[in-house]
Amino acid sequence: MLTSFLEGLLCCFTSKSTNIVVPVETSEPADGYEFVEVKPGRILRVRHITPDRPVVEEPTGLGGSVSCKRKITVYRNGQLFIENLGDRASAELKSCQNGETEPNSTVEVELTDCGKLSPPVSIPEARSDSVTAGNNGASETAAAAGEAPAAGQTDQSQQPRKRRRKPKRTVVIDCERKISACKGTHPDVALFFIHGVGGSLDIWGGQLDFFSRLGYEVIAPDLAGHGASSAPQIPAAYTFYALAEDMRIIFKRYARKRNILIGHSYGVSFCTFLAHEYPEQIHKMVMINGGGPTALEPSLCSIFNLPTCVLHCLSPLLAWCFLKAGFARQGAREKQLLKENNAFNVSSFVLRAMMSGQYWPEGDEVYHAELTVPVLLVHGMHDKFVPVEEDQRMAEILLMAFLKVLEDGSHMVMMECPDPVNTLLHEFFLWEPPTLPAPKKESKTRPETAKARTDNAQAIAEPSKARPATAKQAQ
Repeated sequence: MLTSFLEGLLCCFTSKSTNIVVPVETSEPADGYEFVEVKPGRILRVRHITPDRPVVEEPTGLGGSVSCKRKITVYRNGQLFIENLGDRASAELKSCQNGETEPNSTVEVELTDCGKLSPPVSIPEARSDSVTAGNNGASETAAAAGEAPAAGQTDQSQQPRKRRRKPKRTVVIDCERKISACKGTHPDVALFFIHGVGGSLDIWGGQLDFFSRLGYEVIAPDLAGHGASSAPQIPAAYTFYALAEDMRIIFKRYARKRNILIGHSYGVSFCTFLAHEYPEQIHKMVMINGGGPTALEPSLCSIFNLPTCVLHCLSPLLAWCFLKAGFARQGAREKQLLKENNAFNVSSFVLRAMMSGQYWPEGDEVYHAELTVPVLLVHGMHDKFVPVEEDQRMAEILLMAFLKVLEDGSHMVMMECPDPVNTLLHEFFLWEPPTLPAPKKESKTRPETAKARTDNAQAIAEPSKARPATAKQAQ
């Protein structure tokens, strides 16, 4: 603590940040570590593992097609209407979340703080006006019968006429997605792991080793200023758009035909960005403790707005708070996990710039509702950073989402519970929608003529006219 305080004073006097993270030379290039220069002087460390696949590769399954038909209407008062029009996608989504099997449904939600939202209300029909069917309906009935309106009711003609609400904008999605199982033996599959603030690619150690042993090609980058990536000393290097552009370059460099994105916390936003930019190449996506579908905006009242030297003095306290909030238990094992996986080991300057640069106004609920990629949401029940209600909200907004809650995990659930997380992810990678049987063709036999139907009817109605048996035959 005393050392951190002295280093903080030195930072204040010299106006230079301590703990500058620079690329390190790895002595084991066989481990799959690479250094990629995304921009001049901006170098990211990437762990890229391409396992040895068998010579005879397993053919890719046929999979199933999902109809992605959706109409999203945004009104000026902040209301959002989502109408699922696809038979396959909406039926499967409803069955997964609410136990319903309605193929067509309309969801009415409001664009407010996702932490204070109530669950969306399913309504049978989307109304475009705000007139209710209460007293107005009674007045119309009374007027039609030639009677005076009842007490407490006024004539509809005397009421001020309410204008029909005009939508601010309308988004229509109509496409077909082919979703198939992704196995490690398929050479066209790649897994991308993206960490969040304060993490590094090392937090995915349990997942990278597990899936690479199964034959998957895995790619995990260090964000700028994290792990062994370079740390520019300008705040603009850590805005959402700057980091998203880094992830775009990494994705284009290593992408295959079918790619699966796995993001944690802040890394989920970059996965969503890539899924929007490359919808044809993103096959599936996993969100681990990513939060609700809200636009990012830095908080004005936050401890991370303090000067860098003050944050550096408070770094031991921040690390302790991260341990308390990020793990369900705070024993020796959890402390060792933080140390071994290089988590929350970033400079105060990078931490402050990362929190201040989380500005992404496009990433609102409409942005997430436009996604057509299947999404698995994994949430640690004891997470103190992201409430479970936010992930539930995300599951309601997304077209195809499956929410799994792990009771023994917290924010760093992939480090606390690597085996259950790996099992969930692998099952999701192998999942594919069932293929519906082909519709039966109608019989093309010629219909009976009127004469034939008449003859058949007479044959049934009249008794048999066969000759009676003779006496000799009867004996």
